[in-house]
Amino acid sequence: MSMASNAERSEALEWFDIAGVDDIIPGTGAPARLGDKQIAVFRDKTNIYAIDNLDPFSDANVLSRGLLADMKGRICVASPVYKQHFCLKTGECLEDATVNVRAYPVTLRDERILVGIAE
Repeated sequence: MSMASNAERSEALEWFDIAGVDDIIPGTGAPARLGDKQIAVFRDKTNIYAIDNLDPFSDANVLSRGLLADMKGRICVASPVYKQHFCLKTGECLEDATVNVRAYPVTLRDERILVGIAE
């Protein structure tokens, strides 16, 4: 399984063990808490992605519950509240380029999903 390169790798990162790769069903997402922050981890057929779980339009931690979609060749999640689409690789909102969520680097180790957070 390949991993998505979601963020700059030049920063010093602290890696957090989120879940086993088989804990997230392909085509779905799951929330994870890292301190006071929530992230959303998604798995498609070949990649795993991580973005902020907070929907900036509704101010609710719901992105992990959104539906995955291919929008013009970009894998995205549709917010379950107001339906804006966020690119899972970059965090960019497809309907409003001035809004985005943070995307995080993801890697697999021993079938465990790890998400990198800048120190």
